[in-house]
Amino acid sequence: MSSQPSRELETFPNPRSERAYEIRFDCPEFTCLCPKTGQPDFATIRIRYSPAARCVELKSLKLYLWSFRDTGAFHEAVTNQILDDLVAAISPRWMVVEGDFMVRGGIHTVVEARHEAEAS
Repeated sequence: MSSQPSRELETFPNPRSERAYEIRFDCPEFTCLCPKTGQPDFATIRIRYSPAARCVELKSLKLYLWSFRDTGAFHEAVTNQILDDLVAAISPRWMVVEGDFMVRGGIHTVVEARHEAEAS
């Protein structure tokens, strides 16, 4: 597996797919760029989900988050993009992605995006 930033999310089979349980990740070293100023934005990305058939592999998640380092994105856009990409990769029962961004211009921003699988 690479040690370079990558938008590829690797997955593995959920070892307990018959059971609803929660997985949580705290990623305190997230960075992207402000699309207006080009200055870095720092955040903690928190991910919570209940896996269905697949789980996300942690090293690929780290490299995926690292891939945003040189990307200009508004807080709302990047948080929702992370949610969309993870949902596309693993189709969880539900997922919440929270972007907790450091103070910029005297404003602390927290963006929370949610996904719930449709009932079948």
